[in-house]
Amino acid sequence: MNHAPSLSPAGTTDLDLELLRRAIALSALSRQNGRHPFAALVADRNGNVIAEAGNNSMPPLGDPTQHAELVAVANAAKHVSAETLAACTLYTSAEPCCMCAGAVYWTGIGRVVYALSEHALLGLTGDHPENPTFSLPCREVFARGQRQVSVLGPMLETEAALPHKGFWS
Repeated sequence: MNHAPSLSPAGTTDLDLELLRRAIALSALSRQNGRHPFAALVADRNGNVIAEAGNNSMPPLGDPTQHAELVAVANAAKHVSAETLAACTLYTSAEPCCMCAGAVYWTGIGRVVYALSEHALLGLTGDHPENPTFSLPCREVFARGQRQVSVLGPMLETEAALPHKGFWS
């Protein structure tokens, strides 16, 4: 796959970009499966994927709390220890909303790498009733907690926007 070069925040590794692209590819698959185009995965420090999920919040049969990030971190927490989770990273096609940031915090995951910012996502979704985007960056949610969660993003926004093209209109 040929990707145009893109700027990424300091501290981002080739493995981070590879796993973030995997989350973006999963978001396209989520859309192909009739769901909202979001996806996330949790990987350990060596890049081994522990859990991955697409979005399952689409009406009329979906659960609005089943965002991809929340499902992925909850599944990871069922399979590995708290010590392992602290060294894990959540890779997600879009910035975690405040609900998902809370789930990341409470599961103890130590790092988040995301593609689309909430601001860019709002530009794609507009005022669509199925995605009433919060204007609350995940960094602000994490800053209110008692433990640190490292955040890298946004990055690869052009790639991450592709699964959303035409979906919200």
